[in-house]
Amino acid sequence: MNIPLSHDHVGISVTPEDLDATIEWYSNKLGFIVERKFESHGTAFVFIVNGDVKIELLAGAANRNPTPPDNVLASLDPERLHHFCIAVDDLDAMVSQLRDRDVPLIGGPMDVPAIGRRIAFVTDNVGTIIEISGPGSSLSGE
Repeated sequence: MNIPLSHDHVGISVTPEDLDATIEWYSNKLGFIVERKFESHGTAFVFIVNGDVKIELLAGAANRNPTPPDNVLASLDPERLHHFCIAVDDLDAMVSQLRDRDVPLIGGPMDVPAIGRRIAFVTDNVGTIIEISGPGSSLSGE
């Protein structure tokens, strides 16, 4: 049985002290805007968006327990997510904009012929790794 899926959002947990700075980082560095803010179950939720990319920032009590969680509210561990990826039309133009905004690369840009993409990596203000992916080189033989 095939169950059709579509991507909705990526959730990133931050400390309550880092929430405003994280909203500001994504706004100033990547052009995100706040779509919605609310509190529930002792946790602040902020949805930020840019185009069809949506990120849910969760600010509550973090649990650094290395065992798999059985409760989503107890799983607010910033070390669980390795990275998420944002697609762009022109990676080199995006890298140039990031450099203008004082966002250092931690990897790339590099071509990955096996997937036909060109990629680079940055981190946000709390250390979340973000992959930026664009079309690969159109040169023949790659």
